[in-house]
Amino acid sequence: MANAIVYLKCDRNVEVQSADVFLKDLGSLRCADDTVSAKLKALKVHHFAGSEAKRCVISTLKLVEMMEAVCPNIMVQVLGETDVLVEWIQVDKHKGPVQLIKAAVVCLVSFFGTAFTIMAYHNDVGINDVFTQVYMMVMNREPKGVNVLEVSYSVGLALGIIVFFNHIGGRRLTKDPTPIEVAMRNYEKDVDEALIETVGREGREEEV
Repeated sequence: MANAIVYLKCDRNVEVQSADVFLKDLGSLRCADDTVSAKLKALKVHHFAGSEAKRCVISTLKLVEMMEAVCPNIMVQVLGETDVLVEWIQVDKHKGPVQLIKAAVVCLVSFFGTAFTIMAYHNDVGINDVFTQVYMMVMNREPKGVNVLEVSYSVGLALGIIVFFNHIGGRRLTKDPTPIEVAMRNYEKDVDEALIETVGREGREEEV
């Protein structure tokens, strides 16, 4: 089809499991001509060599040039990102004991780290003294051992953490993203922007 319009919408961050990167891996592509669309989606835009870094930044200008070289009679409309961060990852499909050990270590570090943080905070604010004073104000006597105030606070703390993080086990309390997911998305966005700007300043961005 002559003068076919191609709409290209690239993602900011793309992970591929193959050393060959195709145009279809970078985002979405739409064209009224099915032949042109299939031909462009199968276009190889990059190849990761074994010795080079497993991460690169591809400019949409390079993609447009390669697309026009393959299909001269097209008009490309770029709707997405202007730069794409592509990362080549190698995933081990056979999860062995090493993966389970890593997961167990992360769980243990998170559990004991969180417990230590909570205890250190309570020690800094003197939570035991506060509980003792509150107990004496209500009961008019000093507490002996574990009392109902401490038990109620512990249960309330656990419930508050569950409600705040909107997640318990493998289930969500609501459909909203958890605070950890929001923080991770913001962190990933900042990392992507920093990597793209660093590559651009060093002149290593793949563009025309």
